Amino acid sequence: MDMHTVVLGTSGTTAADVIAVARDNARVELSQEAVAALAASREIVDALAAKPEPVYGVSTGFGALATRHISQDLRAQLQRNIVRSHAAGMGPHVEREVVRALMFLRLKTVASGHTGVRPHVAQTMADLLNAGITPVVHEYGSLGCSGDLAPLSHCALALMGEGDAEGPDGIVRPAGELLAAHGIVPVELREKEGLALLNGTDGMLGMLIMAIADLKRLYTSADITAALSLEALLGTDKVLAPELHAIRPHPGQGDSADNMLRVLAGSGLTGHHQDDAPRVQDAYSVRCAPQVAGAGRDTIAYALTVAERELASAVDNPVVLPDGRVESNGNFHGAPVAYVLDFLAIAAADLGSICERRTDRLLDKNRSHGLPPFLADDAGVDSGLMIAQYTQAALVSEMKRLAAPASVDSIPSSAMQEDHVSMGWSAARKLRTTIDNLTRIVAVELYAATRGIELREGLTPAPASQAVIKAVREAGVEGPGPDRYLAPDLAAADAFVRAGRLVEAVEPVTGPLA
Repeated sequence: MDMHTVVLGTSGTTAADVIAVARDNARVELSQEAVAALAASREIVDALAAKPEPVYGVSTGFGALATRHISQDLRAQLQRNIVRSHAAGMGPHVEREVVRALMFLRLKTVASGHTGVRPHVAQTMADLLNAGITPVVHEYGSLGCSGDLAPLSHCALALMGEGDAEGPDGIVRPAGELLAAHGIVPVELREKEGLALLNGTDGMLGMLIMAIADLKRLYTSADITAALSLEALLGTDKVLAPELHAIRPHPGQGDSADNMLRVLAGSGLTGHHQDDAPRVQDAYSVRCAPQVAGAGRDTIAYALTVAERELASAVDNPVVLPDGRVESNGNFHGAPVAYVLDFLAIAAADLGSICERRTDRLLDKNRSHGLPPFLADDAGVDSGLMIAQYTQAALVSEMKRLAAPASVDSIPSSAMQEDHVSMGWSAARKLRTTIDNLTRIVAVELYAATRGIELREGLTPAPASQAVIKAVREAGVEGPGPDRYLAPDLAAADAFVRAGRLVEAVEPVTGPLA
């Protein structure tokens, strides 16, 4: 496991730390400040628990059952029961990185000192992460209000030594066995602790943070493929001039235009016309590439501001305040995160759509300005990339369906106590599928554009384009020629884009891209 260590204090964490823990197996430690804050807030909870007056989450039931006062002899059972009953997820297991992000972000809120959880429980949460024990969390069960209840409950269940979990070897076993194998003693929950482990937007936030990182890389990759398509279509790079974008000063648009201009620097293909009707302007899918990608970039920037605010938050109900009060609140509602998850799915779908339109243009002999039909070796005998574009179109169509927002839906629950929910978990889950699809779509455009450039015999592509073609061919993506089994080429192109190698191939020539 990676020896990088993330230290959690009381003031939240960073997106980089979430990714380090979720994807790179960074170790987690609690700062002395966090341990002290945990102990101080626990003293407040213990004092309230000893009083005869009922306090929500400490000495009452939960949700619609909050009116019942629970006697001291039943409170430990109450905390166990809420975890067991709320661990009611169904469907496929969600990805390991999502569960690790979920666990780490719940620990982030616990470490704030606003939850009343004992230091021992927080340390055990860190111990599970450091041991590589990943509770089994299911696809369905969260409405994104009162937090990601079912997913977090499955994590808390493992903390109690119950339910199932995946070990560092990837094998699913009973959680109790895995804890014992790593010398971890299951926790026995006390007042408020069960509730505190379940009440957070941690799953949807973790997926948002990873989506932002993935989309940043994909948007840069799409700027590169847009530039390659422009070049293969003998388009003009004059529309990328900085002075044109300065008069409509959206930051993302300027960044995308600059990326494309740098990729195209030194090209011998831009501005040529090999047909009888020279173009005054390129088609929108080429000419407006920076405007569409730039709008998506600005959407990502807004989503990051929401994520950073959430990373600095303590999301729980009730919360322990510095003056000793324990107050109910609605901070667990996932609306802020759900909205931007949906917004990102819309932007990504539009980017996928414009990528597909450029691919289709490359394959259409009536619009490709001299390229062979479907970029085929011997059109008619060969079908070329015809069906690669079909696959790309199918992916775009699914992305359009996934762009329908989850956050506009709400189904009342808990006997109408929780009568308006965010559906943020669902928004996050469909965004992950959207990002997978966008990666494949960009890969198909890369495949078509590089082939188109290579078919422009006698013209010299930009040095950055040459670097891409060299790298992608070395990665096992073959160039022009007779028809062959195409799926392996597309899979290799997908792996190339997914690993960030497209950006890596260009930047030694262009310098760092936005």
